[in-house]
Amino acid sequence: TSFLLVFVVMILFHPAISIYINTLSSTESLTISSNRTLVSPGDVFELGFFRTNSRWYLGIWYKKLSERTYVWVANRDNPLSNSIGTLKISGNNLVILGHSNKSVWWTNITRGNESSPVVAELLANGNFVMRDSNNNSASGFLWQSFDYPTDTLLPEMKLGYDLQTGLNRFLTSWRSSDDPSIGNSSYKLKTGRIPEFYLSTWIVPVYRSGPWNGIRFSGIPDDQKLSYMVYNFTENNDEVAYTFLMTNKSIYSRLVVSSGYIERQTWNPSLGMWNVFWSLPLDSQCDTYKMCGPYAYCDVSTSPICNCIQGFNPFNVEQWDQRSWSGGCIRRTRLSCSGDGFTRMKNMKLPETTIAIVDRSIGVKECEKRCLSDCNCTAFANADIRNGGTGCMMWSGELDDMRNYAADGHDLYVRLAAADLVKKRNANGKIIS
Repeated sequence: TSFLLVFVVMILFHPAISIYINTLSSTESLTISSNRTLVSPGDVFELGFFRTNSRWYLGIWYKKLSERTYVWVANRDNPLSNSIGTLKISGNNLVILGHSNKSVWWTNITRGNESSPVVAELLANGNFVMRDSNNNSASGFLWQSFDYPTDTLLPEMKLGYDLQTGLNRFLTSWRSSDDPSIGNSSYKLKTGRIPEFYLSTWIVPVYRSGPWNGIRFSGIPDDQKLSYMVYNFTENNDEVAYTFLMTNKSIYSRLVVSSGYIERQTWNPSLGMWNVFWSLPLDSQCDTYKMCGPYAYCDVSTSPICNCIQGFNPFNVEQWDQRSWSGGCIRRTRLSCSGDGFTRMKNMKLPETTIAIVDRSIGVKECEKRCLSDCNCTAFANADIRNGGTGCMMWSGELDDMRNYAADGHDLYVRLAAADLVKKRNANGKIIS
């Protein structure tokens, strides 16, 4: 009895000690009426039922923040209409039961009849998992909430494709601030020869991230390396996915998609609010998808903001003068395949990569030679900007959705006919391209 008394006193007067329950066994349940929740190790995340707009949902939120912030919702499109709701393990699946024990959400796991029972667990990183009770490793996860994001990307979550299972993990906005059902905006990886993220509203692209350049996506120049955050983009036979990690666990940061925007938010404890680190589209003009049309680029420091690449003229001068730029630009001089050269465009967001190819084994000089030897090649750039630049990306056909940055952009080399190259005199007075 005395030991129990000492233990209780320690809990009451030693705030560093906390008791949390983060697992749900096959014989237990969470109900709305019991008000019971699961709390992650470290007290960062909490899972339970919550109500908004007179409807009930199962979700995960930050436990200690003054502003209730949800990071995942299970039954976002199948809410419970009243306070009758239960989360339990049924067979090998998690299920939410409503009125008359009608299921409104379940994990849909199919597996053999293993002898060990399954448990549900809320991990320290906010991942809600189903696993065999005798297997604690990630390889034993039968299901995980990280594979089914809602509007939020947390550290250690992955956005993109699991090529082994075919699963594509992407973000979708809430319909409104008090309605977590699927809204009109999504942030999704589009895999091709070179993968890129697209922010879409009603399936129409409104913003493109640009390709990964070894440090960040070329269309997100503000996503700089920070002392407390590490970015990673993996592209191999198993997955094509983006993730970020926090080296300082006391700092909360997340990516969140809302209607028409993708934002990086970091919690400011002194102000008690989320600070928007960056938001895209950053401006309604130059970040807008295909704002200036083919062979043109957007630059906020020029007037008008749309500019033809050197060696190109507006496709329709009258429309261009009326600030209607979607027609883009057209070459002044047709390429001859022999005698062509390149103009270097600095600090660029690289063109859309749908028709680009990549070879990471060669450098910029070899890339230039290869582009010149291919009559269909219209531009090239380094695939990776680290260590002075490595790898080769080449475009054929139109160059689209480009913009210029004040700094931190990419060097892009655009192919021009000899007549359109800038001519300079060397020290001997001889004209060179």
